[in-house]
Amino acid sequence: MTEVLLIVGLLVAMFVGYNIGGATTGPAFGPAVGANVITKLMAAGLMSIFFFVGAITIGPQVVDTLGNELVDDTAIFTMRSNVAVLFFIGGALFVGNYAGVPASTSMTAVGAIAALGLATGELNLEVLGTIVIWWIVAPIIGFWVAGIVGRYFYPRINAWVAIEGNREGREMVTVDRSGTVPRLQFGENATRREITGALVVVGIGCLMAFSSGTSNIANAIAPIHGTGAIDMIPLILIGSVAVAIGCFTIARRTLDTLGNDITNLPLTAAIVVAVISSGIVIGLSWIGIPASFVVIATMSIIGLGWGRATRTTTLSDARAGEETTVSVGALTAEGEGERSPDIGEEEPEDIPKASDLFDPSTTARVVLMQNVVPILSTVGAFLTFRFVPIFGF
Repeated sequence: MTEVLLIVGLLVAMFVGYNIGGATTGPAFGPAVGANVITKLMAAGLMSIFFFVGAITIGPQVVDTLGNELVDDTAIFTMRSNVAVLFFIGGALFVGNYAGVPASTSMTAVGAIAALGLATGELNLEVLGTIVIWWIVAPIIGFWVAGIVGRYFYPRINAWVAIEGNREGREMVTVDRSGTVPRLQFGENATRREITGALVVVGIGCLMAFSSGTSNIANAIAPIHGTGAIDMIPLILIGSVAVAIGCFTIARRTLDTLGNDITNLPLTAAIVVAVISSGIVIGLSWIGIPASFVVIATMSIIGLGWGRATRTTTLSDARAGEETTVSVGALTAEGEGERSPDIGEEEPEDIPKASDLFDPSTTARVVLMQNVVPILSTVGAFLTFRFVPIFGF
């Protein structure tokens, strides 16, 4: 019976990994796909590779936190409870992926495992408190770092990068398989600046995929690792394969949402947000904290827009009581070759409205589902472990 439950547990863990692949590919490579820099197939391949690299290098720290430290007695990680925990994680993430919304996999997983610990009286409140504190602090850090970049450095970065999407409908970067060794091929008439920009966008996506692997691999395998039935490395391999399957299949929905539907966020802004958010996630994973990239990135976007908008007012003007018009549309910056205006030179009417960048209905659906998915996982798991006699807690 134990062997059967182990096999079922592994299958459910793969189901979770499958949905992680679907949920995280969009945030990582949505901007590159939406700007026709690479194809969805290339995005899936790069996501799979760099997710595994992050999972095998830094990921074990987060696996230990969720599998060994979040609950006081790992004996509650029976094969039966593992199947239930993973079922709620995978089921909740599947709801988000089906809706085309990349939900927070870390919040979903921590919620289900914490619900098991709470229902059995084995929840380590100190560890949970540390995780929750970092969930609050990390987005605030992202907001302020992005705000500083938006106010003081964004126009300079935009003038240096000056990346624009390929509007001809053809991908800028493809793979030429005509020779013995496949090689990258760039679009016709692409300038060196455009090629550099394309490589930067793809490189940032790879960084995000790496950061996702460092944090999210634990969400699929931590409960099984807690039983001690299978070693860490084989579990990471199994989880990474499942993530790759999700990247090549269900991730197409979230790629459409993040790349085309929700926003026309300039690629320069997307790069800044990705670097800040990925750096924070990798840092938290290094100390064993499962982090929500989606929440950190959202606050970074808001912070970048706020910082960009405050360029219309100098600090002395602000002290004098002059009003600053803040809009997410402030992320639109000067075109290539234009001089970046000094702080205080820009007029509020030069800043587009938020509706020029964001589709309100899609944004509302994303925000709603990002809260619903972790709640489904947490509440469902708690009620099951607390009131269903079959688990015997």
